[in-house]
Parts: sequence; structure tokens; C-alpha cells
Amino acid sequence: MTVKAMDTYNALMGGVVAVLTYVFGKHWMLFALFLAFNVADWVTGWMKSRIAHKENSEAGWKGVLKKLGYWLMIAVAFGAGAVFIEIGKTIHVDLGMTTLLGWFVLASLLVNEIRSICENFVEAGFQVPEILVKGLEVARKKVNKTSDTEDE
Repeated sequence: MTVKAMDTYNALMGGVVAVLTYVFGKHWMLFALFLAFNVADWVTGWMKSRIAHKENSEAGWKGVLKKLGYWLMIAVAFGAGAVFIEIGKTIHVDLGMTTLLGWFVLASLLVNEIRSICENFVEAGFQVPEILVKGLEVARKKVNKTSDTEDE
């Protein structure tokens, strides 16, 4: 690779990271990983269907629409937090904790995507390490915990 090509590549990647940071904030990588998991889930779902000879383009499009719905859920959760914070400033009540709405929705959806990828692998005949399955279950319980008395 020439120096000019390397400079162009670095400038392009720097621009991409700058835009992602502007749009998603300093934790942009979490959103990029969620997108990557969306794609991986769709691909492993297709792979599972292909191996089972049960491909269905309608089901594939439903999956894509479901992923778009997830992104809307995340936007609504973070937007709600921002709205409540602004209302809190207006009425002089600290509602900063409502930012957690978006983070918990994102965390919950990340766990679901990873679990779905693992399920697709299992249904396609792959061995998924038990530690990954159990670790995801622990994460799911922690993220979705509703009270201190809930079973671990």
C-alpha cells in the first residue's frame, strides 16, 4: 500500500469515526456493534434456513423490519430520556437518571441479538460454548432485573 493510499484510508476512517462520534456520542462503538450484531443475526438466520432448506424471502424481510424496529426503540428510549431531562431542567427537578432508559434498552437488545445469533448457530448444527449461553442468561437477568428480590 502506498503512502498516499494509506493517508487517504486514514483520513476516511478518521472522518467515519468523527461522524459516528458526533451522531452517537463517545460510546458510538456500542451502536456500531449493535448494528454488526443485527447483520450477524440476519446472516446466521439466513444460514440456518439455507442449511434446513427453508429459505423464505418474506421471513427475511420481516427480520429486517424487526431490526429497524429495534433501532426505533433505542431512539425512543434515548429521546425520552432527553425529553425528561429537559423537562426536569424546566421544573428544577434532576431527571438525569432517565438517560439510563436508553442504555438499558440498548443493553437488553444487545443481549437478545447475541442470544439469537447463538440460537441460529445451534439450529444450524454448530456447537455453541455453554459458558457463552450461561453468561448471556446472567446478563439478561441483570439487565432486565425489576426488583432486588428477583431470583438470580
